[in-house]
Amino acid sequence: MLKTTIEKVINEDLSAIWTVLDNDERRLIVDNFQIHNFKKNQIIYTQGEEAEHLWTLIKGKVKIFKDGIGGRQQIIRLMRPVQYFGYRAAFAEGPHMSGASAFEPSVLGSLPMDLVKEMIDNNRNLAWFFIRELAHNLGGSDSRIVNLTQKHIRGRLAEALMVLRDNYGYEDDGATINIYMSREDLANLSNMTTSNAIRTLSAFVSEKLLIVDGRRIRIINESALRKISKFG
Repeated sequence: MLKTTIEKVINEDLSAIWTVLDNDERRLIVDNFQIHNFKKNQIIYTQGEEAEHLWTLIKGKVKIFKDGIGGRQQIIRLMRPVQYFGYRAAFAEGPHMSGASAFEPSVLGSLPMDLVKEMIDNNRNLAWFFIRELAHNLGGSDSRIVNLTQKHIRGRLAEALMVLRDNYGYEDDGATINIYMSREDLANLSNMTTSNAIRTLSAFVSEKLLIVDGRRIRIINESALRKISKFG
């Protein structure tokens, strides 16, 4: 029963990686794939921990973060179904340089990195799959670094809201971002203090760009918000 469930998950959700594998490799994936359920805010792995698994988000939302000075957290990347993460450190033969936790109740799958490395040794297409993944992530990180260091506060918060919208979309009303973030997490994503995030969010509300109800953020002028995000 469990194996049937795993096969269903892999066939439906992991098709991107599935296409570069042969039948024997697919069987290895099915035999070694594990499904995990994480609660809201539960840690998946921590900074400094040995990288033992390739992780993929099947359902839910995950943040990749790095602890900074004074215990302040910087959110580096947001994961959405179906994306792979947690493998960079294993390829670099070092510990995790960041941590990962669930934003909300989430379902994840994992594979042992030793198995992934063995398969890469025998499958050039799989190697290229991960090279493309790493290159894409590196390009995104480069852009984020520039934006977080050179944009003004308004631009950084507007960009964070657009990142949330682009990653998770809207709810059924077509305007409410489909993730509920604390002001602290929003600040950590925008590289600013929580107080600055609260003030800037209030300014956007006053300018009729947003409607905020607790952690629910409804965008009512997306074009103007994207313009602020683009020009900082």
